[in-house]
Order: sequence, then structure tokens, then C-alpha cells
Amino acid sequence: MNIQYLSDCHIHTDCSPDGADSAMMMCESAARLGFYAVTFTDHCECNSYRADGFDKSVRQSCYESRKAAAAFLGRLHVYSGVELGQPLQNLEAAEDALGCFHYDFVLASLHNIKDKQDFYDLDYSVEKIEYLLDRYFDEILEMVEWGNFNSLAHLTYPWRYIVGKYGIPVRNSRYLYKIEEILKKLIVKQIALEVNTSGFRQKIGIPMPDYPVIRRYRELGGRLITLGSDAHRWADVGGGIERGMEYLHKAGFHHYTIYIGQKPQFLPVE
Repeated sequence: MNIQYLSDCHIHTDCSPDGADSAMMMCESAARLGFYAVTFTDHCECNSYRADGFDKSVRQSCYESRKAAAAFLGRLHVYSGVELGQPLQNLEAAEDALGCFHYDFVLASLHNIKDKQDFYDLDYSVEKIEYLLDRYFDEILEMVEWGNFNSLAHLTYPWRYIVGKYGIPVRNSRYLYKIEEILKKLIVKQIALEVNTSGFRQKIGIPMPDYPVIRRYRELGGRLITLGSDAHRWADVGGGIERGMEYLHKAGFHHYTIYIGQKPQFLPVE
């Protein structure tokens, strides 16, 4: 693998409540690995936007990413982004966050369905999993229809906990038609699909989404695809990106996507 074109487009700094390290430390790690670019995408959970201080932290994240970009000029391309969580659960918050800065890249994610806790926090001994997942994919489709973002983060996020953490089997075939509907809508809206490589370093052991979904996206005509480690500490920057690139190559992709000024730029899959 030629690391000249490796980029990590999903990174959290200590401007995220669960982030451990500064933007400068994350950049130092990426530069040491020989990466081409990183994009900072600190959390902005719209459903608790002001209550949990995301209205302030997203602005701080933008400042820190710009400072890091200047410090690493000539060594590493550094871009500013945001991970917009649950935008449709508080559209006013989403619009405020999107309007506060000229981002290079906007990820959108769904960590919890409406009126429920994050999938990380749910008690699966009492929850009806099929009901949760049906609602999850329905809300994802609504979010894609809204469409004010560049890439859809970790499409199969609930599997990280239901299957990976708790070992509860999920009948994937039940959700294939919902997933395909989402993939088709992404293509129509010209929104990228993220391959989130955090699963490689977690118990689940696979990316989100996994190879069959990546391949199906390509078969349906999908061309915009981003790679992100979902790192929350310096040691995980770039984690799994090379393996993710191998998945893209196997699925028939010749290029993957990074965003600059919210415009797609294509880098070779090698």
C-alpha cells in the first residue's frame, strides 16, 4: 500500500466529550505515519446541543483544527469538519452548527433513535431489537432525504454494540431492503458512504458497514466513499485505514473521496 494517499476523515479531539487528545497530538500521530490528510470531525449531538455544550465545543474544534493546519503546513493536509449527530431531532441546532463555520466536511450520524438513549447505553435484555433497528434505518433514510451533509457515518452503528459488545445475533437479511433503499438515496443525493474502520480494533472485528454493503453500494452506482478511523485518541489515528482501502479495492473502487470546502476530491485506491 502506498501511504502517500492515505487519509483519515473521521477523527475526534478533546473538543469531543469522549475525545482524549488535542488536534496537535492527533496531527503529530498522522504525520509520523506518513498520512496525506486528516479531517477533524468532533461530535455535535443535536438532540443535546446546548444542554451539553456542543454549541461551544464545535466552535472550539474549528479553531483548533485551523491552528493545527497552520502548524503542520507542508507536512500534513488538515481539514475542518463536524460529526452532526441526530440532526433531525433538533433542526434548529443542526442549522446553527452548520452556519457557524465554513466546514470542509460534514459527517452525519445517528447514535440514538428518537426518544431512546445511544445504542451504547441501551439494555438489550429488555429492548426489542428488531423494532429498534427498523426505526434506526427509517430515521437514517429520513436523514439522507434531508441531505445537508457530505457523508453518512457508520451505517451499521448498532451492530457495534448489539453484535460486537453483547454477542446478540442479528438476522442481517431482514434489513437488506432498508439498507439498499438508503444506498440508492445516497447515490441520488450525491452523498458519500463512509467506511468506518473502528470495528477492526473493536470486538465486532469488521468495518461499518461491512464488505457486502460496500460492494452493493458500488454495484448500484455509488462512487463517493470516505474512510474514517473514528479515532478518539492519538494512538488510533489512521487505525484500519489501510485495511479499509483493501475492502474498497476488492469492491471495485479505484478512488476514494476526501472533502475540501465540502467539494469531493478523489484520491487513488492503491
